[in-house]
Amino acid sequence: MAQFSPPHLAALAVLALAAIAGIAFARRCPGRPTTVLCWALAATVFTGWAGEYVADVVTGIWTVRYDLPLQLTDTISVASIVALCTRRRRLVAIVYLWALSASLQATLTPDLAWDFPSVFYFTYFLYHEGAIVGSLVLVFGCGLYPRRGDALRTFAATLVVAACAGTADVLLHANYMYLSAKPVHGSLLSALGPWPWYLPALAAVALAMVLVLEWVTRAIGWRDPLAQP
Repeated sequence: MAQFSPPHLAALAVLALAAIAGIAFARRCPGRPTTVLCWALAATVFTGWAGEYVADVVTGIWTVRYDLPLQLTDTISVASIVALCTRRRRLVAIVYLWALSASLQATLTPDLAWDFPSVFYFTYFLYHEGAIVGSLVLVFGCGLYPRRGDALRTFAATLVVAACAGTADVLLHANYMYLSAKPVHGSLLSALGPWPWYLPALAAVALAMVLVLEWVTRAIGWRDPLAQP
């Protein structure tokens, strides 16, 4: 799918509208209505994430080199579902920092070979945008702002996921988390140099992103009367 094509712009518009509406709803309707909203967002993420694997199998394109749940987005999807259903503070922070860095990047620069109206168009944006909207609702709608140290915990968790993906890449000659090669379509990695030099550069950028996100979001939380202690 071409970046910023009409289908891509439509997906971005849905993301913006859903985020604004979700945050506003959670702030105005706390309690049971917000719980139902979180469950609905968890179901949305699960539908897109699991649906993509089902579609891979049904269409006969599933392969161990590309379709094991070893991408960071797989971890984000599962963590988002659990965070939306439990609202566990530390997990919410990790999902938020992942979603506003990795998932948002994947949404803005999608590495997607299919276009609208392919089922993969819908599954891709369902679980990426569902995680982003869900994390925004939990933080800005429910007041579950990150705490000091959450950025470093998120970065450490990312390194663990990357270690698992890297091991699979070596054993299977795969490219999970783009540790072996850059994505075909343009992305942030395109500006970070050739392999393997873009890997340490990416780690540095990722650390900087989550640190800045934590600081900015905590600063907003200090002024939010709905922020939970």
